[in-house]
Amino acid sequence: MLRSFSLLLVFAAGLLAAPCDLIVSGRYVVTMDASRRVIENGAVAIRADRIVAAGPRAEIDRNWQPKRRIDRPNSMLTPGLINTHTHAAMSLFRGIANDVKLQDWLNNFIFPAEAKNVTPDFVRWGTRLASLEMLLGGTTTFTDMYYFEDVVAETAKEAGIRGVLGETIIKFPVADAKTPEEGLKYAERFLARFKGDPLVVAAVAPHAPYTNSDETLKAARALANKYGVPIVIHLSETKKENDDMQATRHMSPTEMLNSLGFFNGRTIAAHCVWVNDRDMTILRSHNVGVAHNPSSNMMLASGTAPVPEMLKRGIAVGLGTDGPAGSNNDFDLMEEMDLAAKLQKLVRNDPEALSAKQSFEMATIGGARALGMEKDIGSLEAGKRADLISIELDAPNAVPMYDIYSQLVYALKASNVVDVVVNGREVVRDKRCLTLDQAAVVAKAREYGIAVAASVKQKH
Repeated sequence: MLRSFSLLLVFAAGLLAAPCDLIVSGRYVVTMDASRRVIENGAVAIRADRIVAAGPRAEIDRNWQPKRRIDRPNSMLTPGLINTHTHAAMSLFRGIANDVKLQDWLNNFIFPAEAKNVTPDFVRWGTRLASLEMLLGGTTTFTDMYYFEDVVAETAKEAGIRGVLGETIIKFPVADAKTPEEGLKYAERFLARFKGDPLVVAAVAPHAPYTNSDETLKAARALANKYGVPIVIHLSETKKENDDMQATRHMSPTEMLNSLGFFNGRTIAAHCVWVNDRDMTILRSHNVGVAHNPSSNMMLASGTAPVPEMLKRGIAVGLGTDGPAGSNNDFDLMEEMDLAAKLQKLVRNDPEALSAKQSFEMATIGGARALGMEKDIGSLEAGKRADLISIELDAPNAVPMYDIYSQLVYALKASNVVDVVVNGREVVRDKRCLTLDQAAVVAKAREYGIAVAASVKQKH
């Protein structure tokens, strides 16, 4: 005991570097902390699954002695990217139905394809494929909504990616539940199994207001609150959804959910394209996190979410890719950052409508806020989970550089990501995934592609 106390005094006096597991250094460290520090010639020290220090490299090297180093003098270190809305296993439906309206896409292509193909094995390999793509592109946390979500969780842990994973509840028979009641029971087993997991936040995911009864929506809220976990839901994605709700209930979907007490607990609402001032007041008053999906909203012509107004009101807005098959065919969050900023500029005829810095915030600390996880992820500072990426700065598309955020959002690509650390664990090194066998995943995806194509009609 006396020896340990003496060592602490030595460390505190700066006479001996404290031990840590990993130091990652780069030309710049983009912290996304409260003051938005950008540290030139900086480093991040990691012990176990937490960041213990972020600062100038000379200071980090003086105070910390690592077991391992990653030195990237020609790279930028940033927080890991946070994808706030996906359907990961749908990677195996990539491109099956494009250039169609949402209801046509769902009813005539996706729901039939899922009925014929979705199994636990399908979900496992689809999630492997999505996780591989996300990790190689710098995403360290994803929010999911699908079936057999316990399999998604197992696969996320295998890949080493963090997940907020919602078990879908829906009114018609699906792969893992024939009724909403069965779906809720499945969800509760899932919540109990992964309670307190360091990588997985298990969640409840009623698909949408129009695909669930009031009773199911209230039961989903009660279940989420029982376990202290979030709800994930699609909300006001299309004008038709809003018009139908106004015609039948004389309320917007947001107002309807609010009337049920649905927002009385942590909620992540995907899309929120067709929301008005009253809706945004409700969302802000209940601290609902919004997942903005620019690619999906453009591809399905759903509309443009009022992101600047949400941000001005203090609503937490993150970025999402949505799922492949027609709403978006990739999981590239770097692309979503670029499109999020440009879309607002275009529709408002205002180049200042949404800045590069705001867009990068939505992909990092803003996404963390939307998930209710800002105390743990979203920035590089002591005490937070060690989720970070390095991005090369010597690629042709990376030079010259005059503004950090402009470069991140408008110039750099997913292919520029070099290293990825999640929860203190290296999962990508030198652009190679260390946790998944890329060749095996790609080969299996091709096998599934042949089977899916044979089982359903496709839109060409």
